[in-house]
Amino acid sequence: MVCIAAFIILCLMSVVVAFLSIFRRDIGKRWWKTFKKAWGCVGKRITLQKCETGFKEDIKTSILAKVIVKKPKLVKPISAAIEVVAVLIVLVTVWSVIEGAKAGLALWSLGTCNVQRPEACALGAEVCSIDGDSGPKNPIEAVGYWFSDWGEIFSAIPDKFRDWDNETLDFNGVQLFADLKKNTPRAIDILDPGCSVCLQSFRAQIADDFFGHYNVLLVPFPIQDGDGNYKFPNSKLITEYVLAAAMQGVPDDYKGDKSPAFDIMKRIFTEKNEDKKNWQAIFNNFYSNEEAEAELLKWLTEFGYNTEEVAQIKEKAASEEVAKMIARNNDLVVNNIHAKGIPTMIYNGKKHTGAYEK
Repeated sequence: MVCIAAFIILCLMSVVVAFLSIFRRDIGKRWWKTFKKAWGCVGKRITLQKCETGFKEDIKTSILAKVIVKKPKLVKPISAAIEVVAVLIVLVTVWSVIEGAKAGLALWSLGTCNVQRPEACALGAEVCSIDGDSGPKNPIEAVGYWFSDWGEIFSAIPDKFRDWDNETLDFNGVQLFADLKKNTPRAIDILDPGCSVCLQSFRAQIADDFFGHYNVLLVPFPIQDGDGNYKFPNSKLITEYVLAAAMQGVPDDYKGDKSPAFDIMKRIFTEKNEDKKNWQAIFNNFYSNEEAEAELLKWLTEFGYNTEEVAQIKEKAASEEVAKMIARNNDLVVNNIHAKGIPTMIYNGKKHTGAYEK
């Protein structure tokens, strides 16, 4: 283990030594000589041969030289300590390589290097993450989570090779146009009404006329954590009303160009109230559930529904049917397309995680 640990340390020192060699070539020569010995010893260990170079003894002797002269009684305990430290260096290095490989595979397959807490990954796309539960409470659970992460990674790898245009994904959402435009590709756009990244994504889509270039199915998706709690306080209520309005259909007095269900999402993401406050922030930070529902009922009237139709939408929003639609969407997002964060979009045959970009 000493020769392997020394090789690891020498590898880490390579950059510094290379820089110093510019000014002191003798340093580079000495380092290269030692490095070749270390590699020769490691190469024999890898091929299960006996290390004949004496490199291990050379390393120990160089470390213990002064101790032997001054305090010979400490030679044995320090020698043992060297062995222990060498083992620890090797184990930490192996563990780091495995964790690095795991993070890299997760980033490639899931879009995040942190499977349980996607928002914690600085390398992934900016998302509102679909987190796991509260996490391990003891070392045994931690091991279980570690293997579970690998399971999620491997189950998501085939997604990179799927042609998503040929997938039948039975989402419940808002079809923006009653008659789908001919010769126009389809897209699925999954957004949480309370997610700030979804707000950015939605605005970018409008600016790029995303909703004009594709037959978009808009899927409102209230993010839940592993414990079943909703990440944003009124997202579930907004989702219920959006799906209920989509079920109700477009009223006779509707003045928009898409649907009231779409207009609810658009107002949440792009408009402000009379006090110049963004509606998303108001629903997230200021409205109770009752106040949020009262505001949504006002919007339905504004969008052209009469009193009877508003009552029907309210009834639908609280129905078992809508609850099943939300549960169905949750199952598809988490277990079928393996999304670890929202927004998630499917278009041009690929799955895209994070805010929309041109």
